[in-house]
Amino acid sequence: MTSPASARRLAAAALLLAATTVRLPAQSPSSEPPVRLEPVRIEAAREDGYHASRARLATKTDTPLLDTPQSVTVLTQELLSDTAVTSIGEATRYLPGVGTAQGEGNRDTVVLRGNTSTGDYFVDGLRDDVQYYRDFYNIERLEALKGPGGMIFGRGGPGGVLNRVTKQAVIGGASFQEITALAGSWDQYRGTLDFNQSLAHAASLRLTGLYEDSDSFRDGVYLQRQGVNPTLGVALSKQTTLRAGFEYFADERVADRGIPSLNGRPFKTAETTFFGDPTRSPTDATVYAFNASLDHTFANGATLRNATRYATYDKFYQNVFPGTVNPAGTLVGISAYNQATDRENLFNQTDYVVDFTTGPVTHTMLVGLELGRQQTDNLRLTGSSTATGTTSLGNVSTTHPRYTGPLFFRPNTTDANNHSVADVAALYLQDQVQLLPNIQAIAGLRLDHFAVDLRNHRTGKTLTSSDDLLSPRAGLIYKPISTLALYTSHTLAYLPRAGEQLSSLSATNAALDPEKSENLEIGIKWDATPRLSLTAAAYQLDRFNQAITDPAAGTPGGPPPGTLMLVDGQQVRGIELGASGKITDRWTLTAAYAYQDGETQSANGAIPAGTRLPQLPRNTFSLWNRYDFNSTWGAGLGATYRAELFAAADNTVTLPGYVRFDAAVFYRLSEHLRAQLNVENLFDRAYYATAHNNTNITPGSPLAIRLTLTAHF
Repeated sequence: MTSPASARRLAAAALLLAATTVRLPAQSPSSEPPVRLEPVRIEAAREDGYHASRARLATKTDTPLLDTPQSVTVLTQELLSDTAVTSIGEATRYLPGVGTAQGEGNRDTVVLRGNTSTGDYFVDGLRDDVQYYRDFYNIERLEALKGPGGMIFGRGGPGGVLNRVTKQAVIGGASFQEITALAGSWDQYRGTLDFNQSLAHAASLRLTGLYEDSDSFRDGVYLQRQGVNPTLGVALSKQTTLRAGFEYFADERVADRGIPSLNGRPFKTAETTFFGDPTRSPTDATVYAFNASLDHTFANGATLRNATRYATYDKFYQNVFPGTVNPAGTLVGISAYNQATDRENLFNQTDYVVDFTTGPVTHTMLVGLELGRQQTDNLRLTGSSTATGTTSLGNVSTTHPRYTGPLFFRPNTTDANNHSVADVAALYLQDQVQLLPNIQAIAGLRLDHFAVDLRNHRTGKTLTSSDDLLSPRAGLIYKPISTLALYTSHTLAYLPRAGEQLSSLSATNAALDPEKSENLEIGIKWDATPRLSLTAAAYQLDRFNQAITDPAAGTPGGPPPGTLMLVDGQQVRGIELGASGKITDRWTLTAAYAYQDGETQSANGAIPAGTRLPQLPRNTFSLWNRYDFNSTWGAGLGATYRAELFAAADNTVTLPGYVRFDAAVFYRLSEHLRAQLNVENLFDRAYYATAHNNTNITPGSPLAIRLTLTAHF
């Protein structure tokens, strides 16, 4: 499972990361007395084990989750650590109503209430929407908003958004250092560090870092990633705090698109088998990001926050992957393409929050402005076995499915080669109102002006699209007792024709209205104890203005060929249940259940109305428990259930349902050193984890072991 050479690589990486940290003195001589402040945490987070009581995600104000009239799930740092979760794909199993798809082996792809997304990701509330795999080495917690959030987040997010809250410098707190080393099955080696150094004059510097070098149970598949994220926090005064940070993150791996299917089921083969060519399927992403924020509290208690994120993304992937298997099950088609994406994002948000009263009614008013620009270059090339021939690589045997033939890449007539510039300017207003002692309301409205200019380098044509998106929200909360809230809400979000990756604008769709998503939700939230929360939500999520080819296009008397028309897209109805927190001082758990029923609302080519949505199991359930026997020993046990689902919209290939069990043992060796052993897929159950379509299905991992050592000083 481990080799001396690999162990040496891990040790060297951990030492290298540690060596990059500059130890600064706790105090330096100064004639100015230091400013004394209480320790400052991030985003007003309130956490106790797996339980979080507050979040800014859904309202942009420091609001208890109990008083938030929308489904929000928070995965705390302690839960992520106990379950050894390091990525979004692994985390989704603990989020009711959220799943994951394959993403062609090169990107995070979540399914939020039946809506597949590769771009609805945020960092500290600012957009981070390029297609790549994110890591949790610098994450304080993961927040999931279910249902459209257009009033808060603007365009996109038809099923919700995911927000990563990063680890920031802790101002006024003690200095600390934490180093973690992990070794696991298939030569997985990972090292992280988290150092916080208090400085003079109420300032602090924090450094988080990562290095990982891992193989996989899949033949020829590997992963290498590294990251570093220094942050600085300075209390300029008792009323004003400045934060700034920079992140470098790089991820390199094999784009693994799994196995094909036959007769409506995944093709029967060893879970290790790679179809295509892993050596010619590289994917890599490099991110440079700068974040800064300034927070000020006025004498009347009002707050002003200005936040900026500037980030550049360099993403490339190439894949040689399987297609259709012949009826005899002896041959499988192979295809290939590559794509390069360069993006530059600049976003600035300003939020002003003030509390006031009008007679007996109290208000928390939010006024905000967001400005942004995104410049994107996309280039796609298709693989062929000859320099000038067709785009097919032919077939290979299903018993020896590696493609070893010649491979050339060139553009075809539909491959992207474009440059786009997207500009957004948004104004938003929200009022959280205490109408009566037990009745609260929230109402908000956001206006986005979103404009895209796209130049197609292949044709030389420039397309322009401009939309004014009006996104309202409304919610009502009734609290019969202080710890129990019944709520109802209505939210909207829009997706312009440029698409979530800003590359879908065409001559046929540029003038069409944007897609619209509408969510109606009722729910109940109960803080059963100060450390245990229970939630339940029922919703209907409709997606309108789906663009499909007009059936009459090209017919005598009909519109021109290729003409699109707008129809109702899909509807998802569901129920979500959640629980998180402490049952006793020793027993902590998180549990999530979702029932989801989604179908198309209009016919689209060969897909009739009423067809079940792909990547959407009707039932999912997850449970994770941790029990501490004493101050030294603890154990964890979890279970994940997912019902069967369809791999693609035609509903011809089914991924069977499965149940998987995970476990962990926790041991504190000393005051400063603790160990953790995680076992994934405890009973070595064979299952299929995700899919991209009918011919790209990812087998689940066999039994895997991870041993983690953490030193904290």
